[in-house]
Amino acid sequence: MRTIAIANQKGGCGKTTVAINLSACLAREGRRTLLVDMDPQGHCALGLAVPEEQIELSMFDALAGMNGDSVELSRVIWQITANFDLAPSKVNLAGFEPRMLDHPDRDVRLRTILESVADRYEYVVVDCPPHIGLLTYNAFQAAGEVIIPVDTGYFSLQGLGKQLDTIDELRRRSGHDVHVRVLANQYDVRTKLGREILSELKRKYDSLMCQSFINFNTKLKEGASFGQPITEYDPGSMGLRDFVRLARELIAAGGPEQEAVPPSILRQADELAARAERLLATTAPLLCDRSGEKATRPATHEEIEKKIEQIYGVSQTDDGVVFLTRAPGAADVKIAGDFNNWSPEATPMVRNHESQDFRAMLQLAPGRYRYRLVVDGNWSQDPFNSYVESNPFGEFNSVVEVK
Repeated sequence: MRTIAIANQKGGCGKTTVAINLSACLAREGRRTLLVDMDPQGHCALGLAVPEEQIELSMFDALAGMNGDSVELSRVIWQITANFDLAPSKVNLAGFEPRMLDHPDRDVRLRTILESVADRYEYVVVDCPPHIGLLTYNAFQAAGEVIIPVDTGYFSLQGLGKQLDTIDELRRRSGHDVHVRVLANQYDVRTKLGREILSELKRKYDSLMCQSFINFNTKLKEGASFGQPITEYDPGSMGLRDFVRLARELIAAGGPEQEAVPPSILRQADELAARAERLLATTAPLLCDRSGEKATRPATHEEIEKKIEQIYGVSQTDDGVVFLTRAPGAADVKIAGDFNNWSPEATPMVRNHESQDFRAMLQLAPGRYRYRLVVDGNWSQDPFNSYVESNPFGEFNSVVEVK
């Protein structure tokens, strides 16, 4: 069971929105997920349409009632959707800290109660309160990973620095280490400040940054106001796409305890190296002049790259427009573009199992088209097509002009 705390002592960074929608998307990916609300404001229940007046038992009862009249965590849990459960909080959770001052196990209580449901869940996402205290320390002690959502606003960098200092202090005090990830949230590519803050985050905290980021999207706020995660409120929105990408990134990364390189990855690396050797062998006799005679020296790096570009990417033939890409180790590659209404399922690429190339041919009328590749669910520009343009999400679309 992987436990991930969502924490930032700076308010207004969208922490609860991240916790709710990340949990929903992990569940959508088939992972049994529990969302634990450690914030006395109880916004997780509010954002998932769980009526507060119907919550008889909450996280306070599970945490503070462990002596004598203990309440099992399973009695607190509400089912939200398939694979997605919630352990809600109420305002009485604010009384947890003064009640526990004299208890030696006061900062590990959450870890203890989560152990009782370890066989039921693959992921536990903990929404922390927007301040540093005993509730937050409990979340950090229980978690192996911490995601710090950072809005791309003026005060974000200062708040991030304080949060990282808090985590360092926890490590010194408890000897418990956590893997930290920084998530750019509420990113608005239209604003100069947003672009500058994101660039500064990547420059200063590159090793900690999630590859995924969450764009500003009104559908996320609307979904919360209707008590629905984005998976239910608008499955076709950019907000869903961003959170699915984040969920898949976390799943692919594995937990912090998974340090060994899987044998499959090693095999893929060996296959890639062997393919590179074959490619170099075919490019060694590349011509260095225009005479048409066989070359007398090995090809330069620039010449090899040029030959690769001639093989891969997008090209026009008499039969149609050919898309060809390399994706070693990938199980599935699709194309999404304005020629298929950005629907990857409409254009799967055919895999050559021997070379691990993926190919598709389309009949396109003359015009200018934008597209992206979807490799095992991850969207990216075509690495073999240098003709690109920026899109509203802060990334790049590949472009092909059909004549």
